[in-house]
Amino acid sequence: MNKKILLSENDIPKQWYNIVADMKTKPLPPLNPKTKEVINPADLEPIFAKELIGQELSQERWIDIPDEVRELYKIWRPTPLVRATGLEKALGTPAHIYFKNEGVSPIGSHKLNSALPQAYYNKKQGIKRLTTETGAGQWGTALSFAASVFGLELDVYMVKVSYEQKPYRRSMMQTWGANVIPSPSNKTEAGRSILAKDPNNSGSLGIAISEAVEMALKDDDTRYTLGSVLNHVSLHQTVIGLESEKQMEIAGEYPDIVIGCFGGGSNFSGISFPFLRHKILDGKGIRIIAAEPASCPKLSRGKFEYDYGDSTGLTPLLPMYTLGHDFQPADIHAGGLRYHGAGTIVSQLHKDGLVEVQDIPQLETFEAGQMFANTEGIIPAPESTHAIAAAIREALKAKEEGVQKNILFCLSGHGLIDMSAYDQYLSGTMTNFKLTDEDIAKTTDTLEKLAP
Repeated sequence: MNKKILLSENDIPKQWYNIVADMKTKPLPPLNPKTKEVINPADLEPIFAKELIGQELSQERWIDIPDEVRELYKIWRPTPLVRATGLEKALGTPAHIYFKNEGVSPIGSHKLNSALPQAYYNKKQGIKRLTTETGAGQWGTALSFAASVFGLELDVYMVKVSYEQKPYRRSMMQTWGANVIPSPSNKTEAGRSILAKDPNNSGSLGIAISEAVEMALKDDDTRYTLGSVLNHVSLHQTVIGLESEKQMEIAGEYPDIVIGCFGGGSNFSGISFPFLRHKILDGKGIRIIAAEPASCPKLSRGKFEYDYGDSTGLTPLLPMYTLGHDFQPADIHAGGLRYHGAGTIVSQLHKDGLVEVQDIPQLETFEAGQMFANTEGIIPAPESTHAIAAAIREALKAKEEGVQKNILFCLSGHGLIDMSAYDQYLSGTMTNFKLTDEDIAKTTDTLEKLAP
């Protein structure tokens, strides 16, 4: 067999797939944070571009990819599907392990799949400036590149711990012309209020979102963009799974298990939703696994409730599994997974038993990342090591049971800008973070009970 399965430019999807159209139980609607009533699309217009709002609320199954965006996708898409034969051999497993390599994009991760259309729709509307947050920096770098392509100004609020841990991601953003601010900052009311309580606050995605949304609301020519969680972001990412379907067909196999790392849901949705539709519509016996950090386990240990997407309550209230918008995650190196809540679509799918969850400690993820680097030659991003660790767990289970399974996971990004994390792991100074039920209760017990 061919280790690497490639497609041509003609195979780049012409439409994104919206799984909401096929869900038996639709996600609950977002609520206005002030009135607690179902959100009116007009309420979102000061924050998001109008066409993105339409996609966020759409129940259409297929949504056309603009020609201008699809042409830009050709810079790196279609991405390779690779059979991880080296990893299979090292594990001695009968399982066939495949990975979709999204790390080949110009910025090194899957995030560009949504950054380009978001920048495009804002430019089309006449917006001049964008604001956003970023954790590990992959979304920030993606939007920085996309903003430069469409001639937009960009302010990126980067979680402070990642700003300090990952200086080269900051440099990448600045190379593409973005203004990068460590969050929490003194530039916003949200940042100043948090620093007044805790001057050494290391930041979180929720805080950075608050700052970025606040700045967007102050200027009619500015809009906010988000790299995960929201429905339209999951929609754009389905190019990953749609390409993978074709490539698995070329390989002559169909996945028994599909895995993605999970922070807010962007790459997980992208790899899994196109396959999940076969489970929903055709009864395919496929397992879908979200691999999340044991230190930020919103799907497995959070509450399903309406909660804010940010720390200070500027965003709509979203129905999701959450650890509470006041939750302060541990300073793990997988900065892109340090988010308190799950996207509304994934939350409903998990509530309905269609999505499984595995919580993985930090040391296990880096052990998996090192094994993957030694067997497949790619140093994965800390976020992606969670998916690799889950794939290894499933491959070893197949070995124990003596059954052949087809496992597909998303390698959402490379780790070449994350070597300080590997330095810490290799030096033996990296630790796991324990999260008690009492820790979680502090930020979930205070949630207002709005979900039916």
